[in-house]
Amino acid sequence: MTRKVAVTGLGIVSPLGCSVDTVWNRLMNGESGIGPITYFDTTLFDAKIGGQVKEFDVDAFIPKKEQRRMDPFCHYGIAAAKMAVSDAGLEMGKEDPWRVGVMVSSGIGGLQVVEVQCNNFLQRGPSRFSPFMIPQMITNILSGRIAIEHGMKGPNFCVVSACASATHSIGESLRIIQSGDADVMLTGGAEAPVCVLSVGGFCAMRALSTRNDDPTRASRPFDRDRDGFVCAEGAGVLVLEEMEHARARGAKIYCELAGYGRTCDAYHITAPDEGAEAAAKGISLAVADAGMNPDQVEYINAHGTSTPLNDKGETLAIKKALGETAARKTMVGSTKSMTGHLLGAAGAVEAIFCSMALKKGQIPATINLENPDPACDLDYVPNTAREVPIKTALSNSLGFGGHNATVAFKAV
Repeated sequence: MTRKVAVTGLGIVSPLGCSVDTVWNRLMNGESGIGPITYFDTTLFDAKIGGQVKEFDVDAFIPKKEQRRMDPFCHYGIAAAKMAVSDAGLEMGKEDPWRVGVMVSSGIGGLQVVEVQCNNFLQRGPSRFSPFMIPQMITNILSGRIAIEHGMKGPNFCVVSACASATHSIGESLRIIQSGDADVMLTGGAEAPVCVLSVGGFCAMRALSTRNDDPTRASRPFDRDRDGFVCAEGAGVLVLEEMEHARARGAKIYCELAGYGRTCDAYHITAPDEGAEAAAKGISLAVADAGMNPDQVEYINAHGTSTPLNDKGETLAIKKALGETAARKTMVGSTKSMTGHLLGAAGAVEAIFCSMALKKGQIPATINLENPDPACDLDYVPNTAREVPIKTALSNSLGFGGHNATVAFKAV
């Protein structure tokens, strides 16, 4: 019999705030976390807006000496992990450390460290490289640091698949618990890409919104006038736990993580396959893995980036996976309209939002959806959140390279 997996803890650092309840309330109110970038001079950049983390007190989570030895993506991820462990009431002194693992990923990793160290070299020579540079920048260091912090000795690695990284990590953690290799996994993603190298690179691709004079309305998934995504930062961590293990210790259970699907477009390094075959297959695999029928899917937190190709292609994928009739009954929302796009961390915060939607019976809106694209013709919960008890939810993530990942949740 397949071991069931519960979601028992949540932690978040985001442009909308740094506690799950705060962020959820702001989502329900349709608030945007997007504003002008203040971290660097954007004068020469086409895109001058982003989703910067606010209300974050790094001193509450990490000693000052250690802060200086980390990239900000680790600051965010360690904080989110501590929040999730506390929320789950997980006491490592009562757990077998070999049965508790960590898989918290990032799409880019320590890019800000790379930027600083490269500037140091160019200005002051090779003697100014920091001895901490390599362990600051490598993407797997976050999972390692979380394990060190909490004494978790079970399975520990990370998945790097661009904007699908966190969702792949959640799905692979599901498989680890189902297979019996661990009883508890901390999983999710963290990213700190609001910096010169990242924003400059995405500007060069013409991937970012340039609605600089109206930042809160810049991220507008599925809208006819969308012009690109908004780069954002933060982290999301979930505590996943074998269901009976969670019940035995009296843990609070948000929902069941029930299914996982992953595919590859095998098509293009950045553009999605226009036929959406692989993305649709990934959704179908997750639905079947969860023991659902397509017409039982009530809510999908879409990848919904606010780019012309993604939103059109994802809409087609949902219709192909669920069938036209079922798809039109399903609520499909993009919380990126409020958070911006957290890249490799996006799937983690969006899995948290699915967990909260199931627990609270509330569905976040897709804000800024004023002129629907005719090619995007589903129920995107436009502009106003809904009070709707649901029993099932999916979260989609799609990454450069053609990486597709979907996870499926059920109410308990």
